This record gives sequence, C-alpha cells and structure tokens, in this order.
Amino acid sequence: MGLTVWVWPRLAGRGVLPVLGRLGSILMTQLAIVAALMLAVNSWGEFYGTWNQLLGRVDKAPVNVNEMGKGGPYATVGSSKDGLVQPAGPQGLDKVGGIPRGAADKEGKVQSVRIVGQRSRAVNPAFVYLPPQYFQKQYERHRFPVMVVISGYPGGIMNLAQHLQVPQTAGKLLSENKMQPTVIVMVRPTIAPPRDTECVDVPDGPQAETFFTKDLPDALKSTYRVGADPSAWGVLGYSSGGTCALQLAMRQPDVYPAAAALSGDYKVGNDLTTGNLFGSGEAAKQKQREHDLVWRLQHMPVPRVSVLVTSSKKGEKNYGETEKFLKAVKEPMTASSIILPEGSHHFTTWRREIGPVLEWMSQQLTFPQDTADKPKPPEKKPEEGKKPEPGTSEEPRPESAGGGEEKAGGSAGDEPGEPSARPEGKGTGDRPDEEAQE
Repeated sequence: MGLTVWVWPRLAGRGVLPVLGRLGSILMTQLAIVAALMLAVNSWGEFYGTWNQLLGRVDKAPVNVNEMGKGGPYATVGSSKDGLVQPAGPQGLDKVGGIPRGAADKEGKVQSVRIVGQRSRAVNPAFVYLPPQYFQKQYERHRFPVMVVISGYPGGIMNLAQHLQVPQTAGKLLSENKMQPTVIVMVRPTIAPPRDTECVDVPDGPQAETFFTKDLPDALKSTYRVGADPSAWGVLGYSSGGTCALQLAMRQPDVYPAAAALSGDYKVGNDLTTGNLFGSGEAAKQKQREHDLVWRLQHMPVPRVSVLVTSSKKGEKNYGETEKFLKAVKEPMTASSIILPEGSHHFTTWRREIGPVLEWMSQQLTFPQDTADKPKPPEKKPEEGKKPEPGTSEEPRPESAGGGEEKAGGSAGDEPGEPSARPEGKGTGDRPDEEAQE
C-alpha cells in the first residue's frame, strides 16, 4: 500500500500505460491484503502446515522405513521398531499454553510426531500425550489404554491442543483421579489434504479407513507401551472427527469398541470437499448406504460397541438426527448422550463437553491391560564336575505374566464411579494376559 501511494503521482497521466499501471497497483494491493488475511486465518486454524500441503504435494511413506532401534521395541520416537512414528518439528505445539513442559514423570509430555502408514502410504502429523505414569518406575512394565482424538475438517491437530484443550483437560482429570492414565493421540481426519477423506477407503484413492484402523494402531504399538487388545482402544472427535469416530467404531468394532462424537453426523456423503468417495455403479450405492449409521443399525448386524454422542436442542443442526440415531440403537450396542439446552457448532460448546467425554471414555477402556515382556535372567551353568541336587532345576523359572505387578497396577487404574454405558465383558479382570502369552 505504501508503494502504491508513492508511485501513484507518476501514474496520473492519460494513456494506456498509466491506466495499466494504476490497475496493476490496485490489483497488487488487493492481492497482498487477501494473502495476509489468508495467512492469518491459517496461522489461527493450522489448516495447512506447509506450502506443499497447500499445493497438494503431500509426502508419501518411503518404502525403506525399516530402521531397527538399539533400544528395543519400546525405544524413543525416531528409533522405533519400524520407524512408523517419527519425530517432527513443533507443528505449532510451541505456541500452545497449558501443556506439560516440566518433569515428564510429574507432568507428562506431549510429543510432536509424524505417523507413517505402511498400507495407506500416508504420512500424517500428530501430537501424542503421554501421562506422568508412563514415565514412572512402578508403571514401567504396564501397557496403557489409548484414545485416538480426531479434529474436524478442515482444522488440524493444533485445534485439538489449543482450542479443544485435550491434553490440558486430560492432565486436570488425571490429577483429580477422574481418569485413568491414558496415551492420547491427536490427529486430523483427512490423510490427503486438502481433500476431505471422511475416514473412507476411496476406490483408487486415499485409503483413510485403512490408515485409522490398521496403520495407526500398528504404528503406535510399535513405538509406545500401549494395549494390544481392543478393550484398551477408543476413538473420539468433534464435527467431522466425531463422524469419523462413529464410523470407525461401528464398521471396525474389533479395533475401536468405544467411540464418542461431539456434534458429529451419522452418515457420509459426497460434496465439493470430498469428491467422489464411493466410486460408481450399484456397488457405490451400497457402500454409501453402509456409511449411513442408522441404516446400518436397521439392516446389518449390530456391533458390540459403546458410543457417546453430543448435541444441543437449540443451536445445532444435528439434534434431530442425534435423536433418531439414539432411538435406533439396540443391543448389544449401548449409547450415552450429552444434550445441552443450547449450544453451537463451535469450540465454546465442545470445551464444555470434552471433560465429561474423556471421563466417560476412560471408563470404557481396560487398564492395566497386561504387562510388557521382561528380559529373562541369564541361565546359570552348573559348576564343572558338580551335578544338580535331586529335585532341583538349573533352568530359570518363567515369570508370571499376571503377577503382583499387575495387581498393583490394577489398583492404580481403579477409578471411582461406574461407566454409564459399558458393554458386557469390559473390565480389567475379564481378559487374560494375551500379549504376555505371545
């Protein structure tokens, strides 16, 4: 604008060149203003993290990501078993207030990472919240439950940390003994920005459902001490992320048996941001019907999952569909709800709901699920010329996978209050130590 004011007198004459000069100056001024506004909005919403994302040049998973870390299968990020969780830059995390920055064993830690999908070939940014117990000595053999938290579209992971305040709320609930120590993974719903993939496996396109149900769990299990059984896993989100959470749980209950949706929708359709998600022909129509959750409840086997949905009687468009969905739920599925008298499709409403949602989700997840493998003691060799005494064995005794440590860990995860909607068989004592047996 300053340059335009400075050169304007020189462009005051008549003729083609002065007119073109004035038009060019006005055009450049307007473009500069619009670009500045767009950059400010992107900085606030973290819609695109890089210019490549904005231009559609999305990074793909490299074929040779197979580095074996020296620290074993539970090494630090960047030296994990398959390199599926890699360290990333701050991704805006350094601008978020209230996240733990002190001693990890007292406050916990939030890591900024990239999740590499082996099957979907997607590389997605993420924040990972690790509770203080994850770093404490008495929990060093325990596997922790996992909550996958998905943002709305076109928002990014910054919205989950800065505006929804997921790690801050989790830390507060932990300090008040209202939530089990849980690993929380914050991701966005699309794996091919700027396209809205809606957690759907698109024919000949992005495989978003595969990323969330196969790649993401595999990556987390290869890097962190998290439960291997589905009873330790849940998924939640707001807006489009809530839609994804419900879709993933009802379509893949053996991966996510618990889900929560803040102002989510109950079916997925094509629009300008999604493009064609289902292909063409009769198969595409059937696939789209299967992404209508009310239709699934009426025409397909009902999954054994627990869900929580939220809406507002005034101010949210999904209230009628939420009531319709709740009425369609039947056994063995269970449903809970948070219905506000007045709200909006905005963080001011979702921040009111996130605390109770995290507390509810924590009640659905098993902790401690099992214990991590412990190295066997070295084998003792008998002294030369000396035979073992009768009735004794020189072989080391195998440790019990469910010994006293698990009992102690169970008391740590025994939170007050019963879950409002827990499916049968949920509980710390209902499953054997399958991982230890493996």
